[in-house]
Amino acid sequence: MKIALITDTHWGVRNDSRSFLDYFDLFYNNTFFPYLEENGIKDIIHLGDIVDRRKFISYTTLRRFKDTFINRVTNDGYNLDVLIGNHDVPYKNSNDINSMAELFDKQDIKYYSGPITKNYDGCDILLMPWINSENYDEAMQAMRETPAQILFGHLEVAGCLMMRGITNEHGLEISDFKQFDTVASGHFHHKNTTQNIHYLGCPYELTWADYQDPKGFHIFDTDTREFEFIRNPYSMFHKIFYSDENKELDEILATDFTPYKNSYVKVVKNSVNNPYWFDKFMDELVKSEPVNIQVVDDHLNLNLEDDSDIVNEAEDTLTILSKHIDGLGNDIPKKELDILMRSLYNEALHMEV
Repeated sequence: MKIALITDTHWGVRNDSRSFLDYFDLFYNNTFFPYLEENGIKDIIHLGDIVDRRKFISYTTLRRFKDTFINRVTNDGYNLDVLIGNHDVPYKNSNDINSMAELFDKQDIKYYSGPITKNYDGCDILLMPWINSENYDEAMQAMRETPAQILFGHLEVAGCLMMRGITNEHGLEISDFKQFDTVASGHFHHKNTTQNIHYLGCPYELTWADYQDPKGFHIFDTDTREFEFIRNPYSMFHKIFYSDENKELDEILATDFTPYKNSYVKVVKNSVNNPYWFDKFMDELVKSEPVNIQVVDDHLNLNLEDDSDIVNEAEDTLTILSKHIDGLGNDIPKKELDILMRSLYNEALHMEV
């Protein structure tokens, strides 16, 4: 049996941005559901954070969410299990009130606010939603007593990567899951593996921290117990490294601008010897109708050719914050402050600017 695993879909991201809703449509209509249809896969497990805002959802987002995902699931006969994630609940210490319970309680969609062991074609899997103070004891007991060797959850585990180059330093310990052969989790948006714990990552780019970070969904085979990654071919964030060095205007304007429609674009100025040519280039870029354009000067004149030469923005910002906190006086609770700043930074990444 093969099961589609998807997580951290964050419907309503960026203040219910219509551009992101259109971007989501591309993924579900052209990649996710067509793949399931072509391969005869009817079972889907969502590993949490199905919506973005913890306390409300807009009518516009709800309609698009239903039309693009929920109605497709129910009308085409898919079996959907949803784990409650931290973005699906308004309170940090309880999963009782959650997005799925309030929106789809009467529909044939199964959702779980507490741990449960389910059998999928002979394979036991422990489903573990977001763990908080209210369900912590229940979650620990479930992990001790389950016959399952596999756990799917929405977990915060210390020692795992929360984003490229940034290790999470709080939450459960990796050793808490040593009895499981395989743990697959949502919550962190960067796809990565630490020992037996696999963070599957979000299915599409949501912030600049996701730029050139592979996104998509996974297929889990209950017979082989292996994961297959299906990559999302669509990008929301693009960088253009502009240089007119040893070029003619016709060559510069021959750039294919079509990928930048309805996307976020950052133009890095490596070399601008002719300002008029750059203005003409920017005019053509604007005509392609990006959502947002930022222009960045390469003040160091490094002649950078690709993004691998540029320090990742998210890593750099968090590193600066952590170093500043570490340099504060000893009377400051540095660890708690660092955790708070990281949390606030991650929240800010999801806000429209």
